[in-house]
Amino acid sequence: LIQFFNKNEDKIKLLLNHIKSTFPDINSLLYVINSKANDTIYDQEIKCFYGNNFISEKMNELVFKIYAKSFYQTNSNQAYELYKIVKEFGQFKKNEIVYDLYTGTGTIGLFIAKYVKKIIGIESVPDAIKAAKENAKRNNISNCSYFVGDMKTVFNSEFIKKNGIPNTIITDPPRDGMHKKVVGEIMKLLPQKIIYVSCNSATQARDLELLKNQYRIIKSQAVDMFPQTHHIENVVLLNKKKNEF
Repeated sequence: LIQFFNKNEDKIKLLLNHIKSTFPDINSLLYVINSKANDTIYDQEIKCFYGNNFISEKMNELVFKIYAKSFYQTNSNQAYELYKIVKEFGQFKKNEIVYDLYTGTGTIGLFIAKYVKKIIGIESVPDAIKAAKENAKRNNISNCSYFVGDMKTVFNSEFIKKNGIPNTIITDPPRDGMHKKVVGEIMKLLPQKIIYVSCNSATQARDLELLKNQYRIIKSQAVDMFPQTHHIENVVLLNKKKNEF
């Protein structure tokens, strides 16, 4: 449980102690002093009042450590179904290098790691990359490497030269979709397959339009990640078009 406050007063700890005693099943209680008076926390210090500064989620045989600033799907059961679709769409082979863009805590890459040669994950949130590395170690997975930084600057030709040319790119961007520089780098790379996971069908459609000259949509599968709302998660498989002469 995370609480947000915009003033640092002694009453805060009184409230937190009340929450802790009233709800004994809470095993982690964190809070933020946010002078901006909004609900964004990525530029704020997370204070741990009680318990651990992380929670753990189990998915099949994998266990994931999740910090307050690191992304994890809110619906754990449907996240498992989502990742199974990614695996099915990918039809991965043991000799493949897979780039996991916007990797979060590394969950998708770790889920498919045993089916491929190497996973390269990139994410802008340092806490998420910290969790991804810890999750790889915790689950005895050694073929995943994770890098922190702004996607549009980290994901470039020099980075690719150091880490290998991907056979497949998995991309799971935030609601804004992929930055045009990221799309441009993908269009230079032209991996055989792209698996695009999105929580915003509008920006996903925009990005697919930018890729259409070189890629053909093979499959699309919606996942009801947010029941009783109009929101969905959508997975699209794209294959590189063959040269037509």
